Amino acid sequence: MSYPELERCIEVVKALRHPKTGCPWDLEQTHESLLKYLIEEAYEFVEAVEKDDPKLMEEEIGDVLFQVLLHTSMGDEKKLFSLESSAKVLADKLVRRHPHVFKNQDLTLTSEQVLENWQKIKIEEKGEKKYSINEKYLHAPALESSFKIGKKSTSVNFDWADYQQVVMKVEEEWQEVKEELPPGGQFNKERVQEEIGDLLFSVAQLARHLNLNPEECLRNANKKFIHRFNGVEDLVKASGKTLEEMPQEELEELWVKVKKK
Repeated sequence: MSYPELERCIEVVKALRHPKTGCPWDLEQTHESLLKYLIEEAYEFVEAVEKDDPKLMEEEIGDVLFQVLLHTSMGDEKKLFSLESSAKVLADKLVRRHPHVFKNQDLTLTSEQVLENWQKIKIEEKGEKKYSINEKYLHAPALESSFKIGKKSTSVNFDWADYQQVVMKVEEEWQEVKEELPPGGQFNKERVQEEIGDLLFSVAQLARHLNLNPEECLRNANKKFIHRFNGVEDLVKASGKTLEEMPQEELEELWVKVKKK
């Protein structure tokens, strides 16, 4: 099996990273500086999937691949790891954790049983975790992390009894935010940041208790805002003005008009 375009893509990335003739921007990048782009490209692929647009999916997963190739190229330059070594580690792990496919074929397993076996094999390989909830739960967008932390907490019997109790907790955290914001505009930024974090965490747990994913709730709210804002901008342009020229009060009136539609 041959992958000429993949091989060409690898060579293109190597050329971009060439220390003498490469691209200045690509040469400046580090694993740390590229993290935001990896996350951004992954979310753009999510958007393409949600739009059910195969051509866009093809383009966006290519952008994700570019990030993978950049990271593995930098690892290869320092003789730490490479695309080939990463592929080997992945393939070996997939074979080990799918014995029902690669060892003793068993077509009777359900997907739930497959996941249970995956976790058992993972524990055998890496040993029991020291803590039930550890830093791995931070390896996701913050709201998604809060959701996962809450799910894990309830699995070890540490959770609120029902959503009404969580509502009370949200109200309590909101009150603590307000207490840190006295009249006059002077406030302790670190304290406010901490209290808003507690509020957002509690809201994430409320969503979980209502069988909702807080990340999806916020993504939908973002989409709704953009859709309505674009409607406002269309009305402003139709009037021959720009957003910057339009008074705040008139923009609010247009917002209400778009919302009613």
